[in-house]
Amino acid sequence: MEPVHLKTKEVAKRVVAAGDPARVVQLSKMLENARLVNENRGFLIYTGFFGGEPVTVACHGVGGPSSAVVFEELIMLGAKLIIRFGTCGAFVRGMKNGETVIPTGAAYIGGALKQYIPDTHITPVPSFDVLTTLVNEFKSQGITHYVGPVFSSDAFYAEDPDFVEKWSKRGYIAVEMECATLFGLGMLRGVKTGSALLVSDNLPEKTPMVDADYLKPFVEKAGRAVLSAAVKTPV
Repeated sequence: MEPVHLKTKEVAKRVVAAGDPARVVQLSKMLENARLVNENRGFLIYTGFFGGEPVTVACHGVGGPSSAVVFEELIMLGAKLIIRFGTCGAFVRGMKNGETVIPTGAAYIGGALKQYIPDTHITPVPSFDVLTTLVNEFKSQGITHYVGPVFSSDAFYAEDPDFVEKWSKRGYIAVEMECATLFGLGMLRGVKTGSALLVSDNLPEKTPMVDADYLKPFVEKAGRAVLSAAVKTPV
């Protein structure tokens, strides 16, 4: 049973994906003539228009395996560009909740991507034109953002006490769960990818993780920047 069971015409070439269904609903309200085209297994997907261009916003669930299934099926149904609009935990002191991380790459240890490429580790990176369009869009809209590599974790609660120090010393600026899978699949399938991540907590500062309600105004502003970048990137 496929979690995403759509007709090709219901998926736009440009997709913005998020793990939280509530964020997908909020993004859908930024589209013109948005219509719900999937809710099977809770994977909400809407298709509408942004700036006159067809765009799909989709829920990818939590973690590499869930997101890989959704990304794969969206690609099968015609997606040519996928931008993940998610959240992350900051590794750098001074990064504030609601600010944005734009990943230049994503490290991983195992998980779904390891099963795609069992004999080696690749370096999952976003598409250069998606990355630069995201950065330029956030700059032009005056949204505070940080650009650098992130670590994609497979186990939300498994970090040991040295986790933050180890990865931040290696130059990584945040942790999340799905970017390595998205970027890796983009490279394997020839699909453009990118990501923008809202900071939900600062790990070295041990700030409490904020909830979805706190992030709503940041989603509103950053979400429009992400959608704008999606429609400005050629596919």
